[in-house]
Amino acid sequence: MKRQINYDSLRDWLKEIDALGELRTIKGANWEEEIGAITDVVQHDEAAPAVIFDEIPGYPKGFRVLSNAFGGKRQNVILGFSPTLSKVELSQVFLGEYRDAKTKRVPFEYVESGPVFENVIEGDAVDVTRFPTPLWHPDDGGRYIGTGCFNVTRDPDEGWINAGTYRIMIQDEKSVGFYISPGKHGRIHRDKYMERNEPMPVCMVLGCDPLTFLIACSAIPSGTCEYDIVGAYRDRPMKVVRGKHTGLPFPADAEIVLEGFVYPGAVRPEGPFGEWTGYYGSPGEDAPVMKVNAIYHRNDPILVGCPPQRPPGESSRSRAILRSALLREDLEKAGVPDVTGVWSHEVGGARMLVGVAIKQRYPGHARQAGHVAAQCSAGAYAGKYVIVVDDDVDVSDLNDLIGAMVFRSDPATSIDLIRNAWSTALDPSIPPEEKRKGNYTNSRAIIDACKPYHWKNQYPKLVIANPAAVSAAMKKFGHLLK
Repeated sequence: MKRQINYDSLRDWLKEIDALGELRTIKGANWEEEIGAITDVVQHDEAAPAVIFDEIPGYPKGFRVLSNAFGGKRQNVILGFSPTLSKVELSQVFLGEYRDAKTKRVPFEYVESGPVFENVIEGDAVDVTRFPTPLWHPDDGGRYIGTGCFNVTRDPDEGWINAGTYRIMIQDEKSVGFYISPGKHGRIHRDKYMERNEPMPVCMVLGCDPLTFLIACSAIPSGTCEYDIVGAYRDRPMKVVRGKHTGLPFPADAEIVLEGFVYPGAVRPEGPFGEWTGYYGSPGEDAPVMKVNAIYHRNDPILVGCPPQRPPGESSRSRAILRSALLREDLEKAGVPDVTGVWSHEVGGARMLVGVAIKQRYPGHARQAGHVAAQCSAGAYAGKYVIVVDDDVDVSDLNDLIGAMVFRSDPATSIDLIRNAWSTALDPSIPPEEKRKGNYTNSRAIIDACKPYHWKNQYPKLVIANPAAVSAAMKKFGHLLK
């Protein structure tokens, strides 16, 4: 199935999902509590619509906030596929197209101007609090203007452009703080500038189309610009403009962009911020600050929010699509035969609960699949539970997966444990004393929930209706259930 991307800007995409019936507008919600609370509610429901908040008290009408972009059938539209595809089907077709785009690449193109320059604010007029930035979680250390965002930086040695997703907190009217995890490309760029004792130029894109944001969230090889992957995926170059102070490229149709510099030694407290696990991680610490030289924004700008929430949520749904496909690919590369389905469950943050379905071919097949899934490239970091089931189970359906685990496994004989596995400081179950030592490891449970191979043909028959009878009955009486 060939992808087809019909939109280039956020506003084009919003028209598409509005026509799909998956966009709602809420007027009058405040930034202090209500936008964050409503976002928390809608993110937990996979079928909930995307929400535009407008007429936010204290801000001009038309200054809007978007949340819950990735979900429902609109996630299929983001990736350019039919809304009829299931999550597992979408995951598989997306991987092939994504891999192809990473190989092809279509270089971005500079244009003289674009809608992002409809409003240019510089010098003393700079005020990042002009936008209705929500307090996303009650105990956050500040208002995070950058959640559905990406930062544009340039490698000072090699000159290549990176677009990476790093959170951004308002410090005051003219400065923002941003956290970047060690090892990320933006962090490497920043470290290079700081070692040279030079200011680092940065452009922060706070509202863009969802495909560009998704690609910016992905693991792209060093030296490759995410814009070129977006261009290849769309089959047309991304149009960008140059920042007036930094010369860095950003989308010509971006909603809001902050441009400025990070100066050596300029740090201020940043955080805490609610994490993808649904818990707070670090209590907050000093982080670099960017002095904002210019703000660019469209008329009636849309600030895009994608705050981490208690899973399942928007960020875990988007990660599940790609990670599930990568995990299946790793299993097949490792020689595990007849893998029929893989899903990295949203409720586990798309990491900590994985379902693997196989068509059993030999004794030990299920344990092999489980151990490989727990320790392969796509599954090794921050995992916790792997449940292996037969091919009659829909691994993306949590009820189906847990039902198989409950009725087809035995706690004393079906569970293998792996100790001292690679995890993260964000894992709330790691004891504080171990974190203080720098011991960010955990254990993994491999749960064999397949029918025991040596007597699977004698396993009790599953109670299930005849599919043909179900189809016929629904055709005749389905209207009574609506």
